[in-house]
Amino acid sequence: MADSTPIRVALVDDHELVRVGLADLLSGHADLAVVGQAASVADALALMDEASIDVLLLDVRLPDGSGIDVCTAWRDRKPATRIIMLTSYSDPEELFRALAAGAAGYLLKSTRGPDLLAAIRNVHAGGTALDPALAPLVMERAARGAPPDPLQGLSPRERAVLALIADGCTNREIADQLSLSETTVKHYVSNLLGKMGWARRAEAAAFLARITPERGPDGSGSV
Repeated sequence: MADSTPIRVALVDDHELVRVGLADLLSGHADLAVVGQAASVADALALMDEASIDVLLLDVRLPDGSGIDVCTAWRDRKPATRIIMLTSYSDPEELFRALAAGAAGYLLKSTRGPDLLAAIRNVHAGGTALDPALAPLVMERAARGAPPDPLQGLSPRERAVLALIADGCTNREIADQLSLSETTVKHYVSNLLGKMGWARRAEAAAFLARITPERGPDGSGSV
């Protein structure tokens, strides 16, 4: 039987209208529940002790500090919570700082409602979410200094895992498709990220999405 417990979501944004709009969007879906709201860094940090939260939608720029600092603190104390940075600004430095801080997603506030809902569900399942407009920035950073074929050092199995990461699959989904255990998949993911010089799955997903037309079914192909 499928788990009927809704995904518990908290909203952190200093604009009340944004929070009201997000809450209204989520309220129409039985598998999602808003369990907390905050308008500042201080209030966001207080949420950690006030509610059990599965996914945190977090503005990058807050009146009393940076949402990225909130992300860092949250990941240190509540590592099970998945964090999506939601911002109006496509600042590359903020993007990379957020990924380094442990954010599972980075979306612009221009994201369509259905896409945001899909992102929340995907990161809750262990996946990642990156705004398509920002994918080239991550790809460029990941490819900087890479060899002519950035996939050259990967084994066929690691390439297959990478191809599924590009499709947004979680570790469990990858394990099912490749007939592996989740522990083995985690091992492959850790190895391939290390080989490619990526710190987060989001970097891998963005880069691989960029080269998808040139990649074979097993993730092979030249760049």
